Amino acid sequence: MTMTMERTAAPADPAARAEWARQNTLTRYLPHKVEREDRADGTILLRSAYALPEPVRNTGAWLHRWAEEAPYRVAVSERPVEGPGWRNVTYAELLEQVRAVGAGLLARGLGQDDTIAILSGNGLDHLILTLGAQYVGVPVVPLAEQYSLITEAHGRLLYVIDKVKPKLVFVDDASRYAAALTLPELGGVEAVAVRGTAPRPITRFAELLETEVTAAVDEAHAQVGPETLAKILFTSGSSSDPKGVLTTHGMMCVNQMQFCTALPFVEDEPPRVTDWLPWNHVFGGSANFNLVLCRGGTLTIDNGKPTAKGFATTLKNRIDRPGTMAFNVPVGWGMMAEALKKDPKLQHHLLKDLKLVFYAGASLPQDVWEAIETYSIAARGGLPLMISSWGLTETAPSCLIVHEPIGRSGVIGVPLPGVTVKLIPDDDMRCEIRVKGPNVMPGYYNDDERTAKAFDDEGFFITGDAVRFVDPEDAARGLIFDGRVSEDFKLETGTWVQAGMLRMSVLKELAGLAQDVVICGHDRGEVGLFVFPAADAVTEPADTTGGAISDPHLMARIEEALRAMNAHVTGSAKRITRALILAEPPSVEGHEVTDKGSLNVNKILTRRADLLERLYDNEDPALIRV
Repeated sequence: MTMTMERTAAPADPAARAEWARQNTLTRYLPHKVEREDRADGTILLRSAYALPEPVRNTGAWLHRWAEEAPYRVAVSERPVEGPGWRNVTYAELLEQVRAVGAGLLARGLGQDDTIAILSGNGLDHLILTLGAQYVGVPVVPLAEQYSLITEAHGRLLYVIDKVKPKLVFVDDASRYAAALTLPELGGVEAVAVRGTAPRPITRFAELLETEVTAAVDEAHAQVGPETLAKILFTSGSSSDPKGVLTTHGMMCVNQMQFCTALPFVEDEPPRVTDWLPWNHVFGGSANFNLVLCRGGTLTIDNGKPTAKGFATTLKNRIDRPGTMAFNVPVGWGMMAEALKKDPKLQHHLLKDLKLVFYAGASLPQDVWEAIETYSIAARGGLPLMISSWGLTETAPSCLIVHEPIGRSGVIGVPLPGVTVKLIPDDDMRCEIRVKGPNVMPGYYNDDERTAKAFDDEGFFITGDAVRFVDPEDAARGLIFDGRVSEDFKLETGTWVQAGMLRMSVLKELAGLAQDVVICGHDRGEVGLFVFPAADAVTEPADTTGGAISDPHLMARIEEALRAMNAHVTGSAKRITRALILAEPPSVEGHEVTDKGSLNVNKILTRRADLLERLYDNEDPALIRV
């Protein structure tokens, strides 16, 4: 679409703001069009009005296409472990190396009934191994690297190893992962590493790359189709043991076709993406990873993270490789907005070619959204397409996406082509969301019982999430995420607290003060709040005795913000009466953070049970009373 530029301040009215965003967005987009069916029982079905084209049959088809059409274009880059510059692999080189690795796996007797466990994080060799395995039909099992690096998490690693029984295990550095590689349960499994040593036999990854490619590789590749298992992705296991999600070539290939249909600008030029999102999680490893390869773009592997220490690396990588699309979680965008605020030249450098700003994993604070708008207008006279999406590990990942300018955060979009969404409303018009489509998994790995429970009698996947309409009279305005149904709770009065929606409201009020919050109050008389403070919010030397922060200035600001919020609500279910500021950030080692970066609320409340009691102790000096 061609836009008429209106370089005026964004209006406050939501409808006018959306029109302002449409006028100022420079990226070509497809307007939302939704078909709605209202059933007699109150259930609502939503579908995209756009047709879904036929996808390719396997991920190897992308490699063949771009090795033929753009053999010398860089497909993947990463900074080498030692030395300056970048390690670059072109599409011609990538296809050659993928086929060699596939030959190496076949020579070891691996086939479609075997698995490869990948213990280390994102990396170029990790990518080559993944594509090589998929090329010949061997499923990979990428795992969160903390499972191997943190001794306390070895139980989770052993659970998965026992479940999938891999024939080969891969790490980038054998020395770094020696503790995991020497677990007795991996004693009979071939270990492949790029470098490093461990007190056990190690096969060098270079040996696989040097394997002679024979006709067996082409024969195996010919057998890889849409139903072939490509990977097993394990869920974070927030409330039970992790579940192994069967992810087929067809699921991943069709999801990319859904993206390309909803986001037509991706066909305008090969995308350039610098990305840190972990490949053991569906969005980093299936959506972003495959989007670049599907469209013949360049993926720069970012070994940074949105943490106090890791963001400097991310910023350095994005300065070197700015990209045309940028994906991040809200806290990462908050850090990026803070860096951009200080440097107009950096705004121009990072934003001048940017066609897409994407966030997921939680709601992006509106002040961060508006900051990115402001810097984009200043840098280039217009906006990238600013969007979010919704999906799960079981859906490869996206089922909903925003694909037109909307001028606000918090909306997760409309159905992608080929997806049918079932909404089951409650009395408050909050809806449980279920989905059906070609991107939805066939089931869980070796778990018939959980698979059976995952689908309703019409074959819709039961997500456990809740949503609301932006406008109940206009489904094309999209849906808003409203938390997990399982995270809702009752106060002792029997009043239901919808924790997801309340959390989003609180985060909006505590913008700049809180990195995240946890809504508390199950079987209590009042709703309380755990606050994980923003990195620079604690302004005075703080007493952190017992895990809670006593910072009078910060406590007063939070109390003031919560009182302002309470002034506009009615009923005990939406009124925050007490809060504690937590000294310890969400713990990865303690499983308080899921693999996709969101909070594991149940684990936080269990692990910090003593702080939960303090939250309801009116005499506690660190308590904020509202």
